[in-house]
Amino acid sequence: MRRFLKLLLAAALAAPLAATATFAHAFLDHAVPGVGMTVSGPVRELRLYYTQGVVTAFSHVHVVSDAGAVIPASKPVNDPSDRQTVIVHLGRALGPGGYSLTWQVTSVDTHVTQGTFHFTVS
Repeated sequence: MRRFLKLLLAAALAAPLAATATFAHAFLDHAVPGVGMTVSGPVRELRLYYTQGVVTAFSHVHVVSDAGAVIPASKPVNDPSDRQTVIVHLGRALGPGGYSLTWQVTSVDTHVTQGTFHFTVS
């Protein structure tokens, strides 16, 4: 009987953890260029790393300079070896200045998340 109670208690404690994993979304873990970072040299590509796989067919990324210029970019694609990594090729290299990146992704669990961050090229 005591063993049964221990198993029941363990199951009760583990249940909320399983529910949390089931309802996870793809949130931005980190990026290159990094969130709020200053990078040197021209930037030709963006890499966004998420906490869950991303369906790029239903996702988008926009880059705008601090001066308001919209930067042309390719549609987001997954890294061939990792569905959690999204790659965006820029239509032109980003020169010195500040940039805002806005993203919206659909995760493999069909939930949509979005966000914005700023980075600087020196």
